[in-house]
Amino acid sequence: MGFTELEQKALDYHEFPKAGKISVEAIKGMETQADLAMAYTPGVAVPCLEIEKEKANAYRYTAKGNLVAVITNGTAVLGLGDIGALASKPVMEGKGVLFKKFSDLDSFDIEVDTKDVDKFVETCALIGETFGGINLEDIKAPECFEIERRVIEALDIPVMHDDQHGTAVISTAGIINVCHIKNIEISSLKIVVVGAGAAAISCARLYKELGAKDIYMIDSKGVIHDERNDLNEYKQEFAVKGACTQSEAFKDANVVVGLSRPGTFSVEDIKLMAANPTIMTLANPTPEIFPDDVRAARPDAIIATGRSDFANQVNNVLGFPFIFRGAMDVRSKAINTEMKLAAANALAELTRQEVPAYLNEIYKTTIEFGPEYIIPKPFDKRLIVEISSAVAQAAVDSGVAQVENFDINEYKKELAARRD
Repeated sequence: MGFTELEQKALDYHEFPKAGKISVEAIKGMETQADLAMAYTPGVAVPCLEIEKEKANAYRYTAKGNLVAVITNGTAVLGLGDIGALASKPVMEGKGVLFKKFSDLDSFDIEVDTKDVDKFVETCALIGETFGGINLEDIKAPECFEIERRVIEALDIPVMHDDQHGTAVISTAGIINVCHIKNIEISSLKIVVVGAGAAAISCARLYKELGAKDIYMIDSKGVIHDERNDLNEYKQEFAVKGACTQSEAFKDANVVVGLSRPGTFSVEDIKLMAANPTIMTLANPTPEIFPDDVRAARPDAIIATGRSDFANQVNNVLGFPFIFRGAMDVRSKAINTEMKLAAANALAELTRQEVPAYLNEIYKTTIEFGPEYIIPKPFDKRLIVEISSAVAQAAVDSGVAQVENFDINEYKKELAARRD
């Protein structure tokens, strides 16, 4: 069977001129015998002994502070599902490219060939000291919740399962701006979350932290309610009182966030929603409902997708590079709720600022805050400064940072230097 033009182009991109998308390069000279003596024996023994005396010295003398592990077992890769650890490697390498491009963080991708939660957690714990942060990636629910919790408990570095929290942070920023446009409080919104996997659970949790009180969650068997006896502990958290149909959930809803697959909610469902609804169809690459169909049925809607070819893309690249940058730069012991909310609020605020001319040139349009622009664009150069500094400050304020005398203004200058 032959490949389509697009498929062949993708394969060639990954194969030539060198296989893969990432490499390791030296940042110190290796031209003379003296260089060799410093980089390896005998010079290397000196920092080794200093780290033996005090572990924190690893941040002074090694790349630990700028190194992220991108770790997966390949059980929930993009929309491909459980394709195995090795088959996930191109995605993990791609994540490394995004870390480097957007936040100047280095990374190693690590594919762990096991579905055993204990073995996976043990692997992360045993190699954790190598890194300044761990990005868990493409691990299926519900195992991902336990894995993340246990890896966080085992290590004192930032750990985040991006599939959960990245989407939560970006979509929360969008909802904050919807409330700003409509001059309403999030506590007044009726929100429907279609899907009950890792991203859906974490999104709903963050909406609650922001102040949402009326959330309906729908899985493959229907609305999650307290009369069902097939709910795991994570779904039980969002069980509404009494049996409820999907149509009842959508009736007069203000926001729907699709985190499932094409066709899980319909045009008929969104016709039941309240006036001027917000409809996020985030299944990728094929959304639950395409924006053109949403627009035809609900011309009054604010629409977001996970795709780059429509307005308001909920793209995790707006979050994870800058969240890890800020967390790692203050040597945070965790990425907590305060830091995630800080990232969401900073993203929302950045969207409301005047858009730089270069972004209009990149996107060949005039970008202004409003229904077609509630989330920043990925190539906005201000992201690293505004989001990373907000996350770092939240880490300091919430007591999980391990640096002393943090100066946010000086830190913003350092971030700007990385950006430039």
